Amino acid sequence: MVRDAVEVERAQAYALLGRLLSAPPDAALLARLRLLRGDASPFGVVLGALAAAAVSTDEAAVEQEFFDLFIGVGRGELLPYASYYLTGFLHERPLAELRAELRRLGVARAPGVAEPEDHIGFGCEVLAGLLEDRFEAGPGAPDVFFAKHLQPWAGRFFTDLEAAVAARFYRAVGVLGRTMVGIEQEAAGLPA
Repeated sequence: MVRDAVEVERAQAYALLGRLLSAPPDAALLARLRLLRGDASPFGVVLGALAAAAVSTDEAAVEQEFFDLFIGVGRGELLPYASYYLTGFLHERPLAELRAELRRLGVARAPGVAEPEDHIGFGCEVLAGLLEDRFEAGPGAPDVFFAKHLQPWAGRFFTDLEAAVAARFYRAVGVLGRTMVGIEQEAAGLPA
């Protein structure tokens, strides 16, 4: 069970990022995103921008954008994998280390998923699951997972996503991700 309201919101934000980075949003998700209401807080501004981005797209356009960004003909504009960001190559040591951690947590890739586990969407989904206590992990596991498997590269990925040529809707997703990574990094520096 999730421990407090902050962790609920963290889990929801990472679950949303995981969903948006694993597949393009369908019409129903776009409709829900259009209903988001931001406020004057930094995170509220980000939510408002995501809602505005959802208003300015449709299912077909965002599907094409997702293809251009992450799949492409040959390859997409971005390679959303820890191994690539940390070593310049796919299927390297960061993937092996993540797989060992996932085995320890009892987390397995869903049947039929071809993406390596070091995909940013999967990393966000795992972090959301840790925050929701869906896995057998000890206290502080979400923070340890973030520090080891996302912090070293996710901020650069989200910055690249914001600046990607093909990004329109996904520019706002990049801002959301970069903001979440920044919040996590600031929180890690606070005294316990």
